[in-house]
Amino acid sequence: MLDFAKGDGLIPVIVQDNQTLEVLMLGYMNEEAWEKTQNDGRVTFYSRSKNRLWTKGEESGNFLHVVSTHIDCDEDTLLIKANPVGPTCHTGARSCFKTEYNQNFLLQLERIVQQRYEFPAEESYVNRLRQRGINKIAQKVGEEAVETVIAALAETEHDFVNETSDLVFHLLVLIREKGLDLNRIAKNLESRHQ
Repeated sequence: MLDFAKGDGLIPVIVQDNQTLEVLMLGYMNEEAWEKTQNDGRVTFYSRSKNRLWTKGEESGNFLHVVSTHIDCDEDTLLIKANPVGPTCHTGARSCFKTEYNQNFLLQLERIVQQRYEFPAEESYVNRLRQRGINKIAQKVGEEAVETVIAALAETEHDFVNETSDLVFHLLVLIREKGLDLNRIAKNLESRHQ
C-alpha cells in the first residue's frame, strides 16, 4: 500500500522502459493519479505546475503503457515499468535524462525486430529474411559466425566489431523466429551461473 502521507499527498514515480530498462522519467502521483494509472493502464501523473492530473501522452500521443508496478520498501516511492509509445521527453528525446548513448541498445534492437515481425514492411531486411524461412535465417547466423571467427583471427578490430554486430543482429532475428526473446536467454544464462 502506497503511503501518500509522507510526501504531503505526493509520491515520486520513476518510469523505466520495460524492455531496455532505461530510466525514462521521474514524475509525481497523488492517490487519484495512482488509481487512474491502475484503471487505464497508462501512466498518469499529478502535474505540480498545472495543478491537475496529467496522462503522459495526452497531447503528443506518446503514452507510457504500464507493464508492471513496484512499490519500494518504505512504501513511499513507485517504480513503473512501461512500454513507451514514441519518445518520452517533451524535447523529443527517448528519455528525460541526457545519457550519452543507449546502453541497452541490444534490447531496443530486439524490440525493433519484434516490430518488424508484427508490422512487416516490404522494404524491411528483417521481413525479407523472414519470408525466406528459418533455414535461411539459421544459415545467415552460421555465415556470420564464421566471418566473426575469421575477423577475430586475421582481420582488424574494426572488422571484428562489424562481423560481431552482423552475427548478433542475425541471432536476434533467429531468436524471434523461434518465438523466443533475450529475456528467456538471459534467464537461462543466469540459472547456469548460480
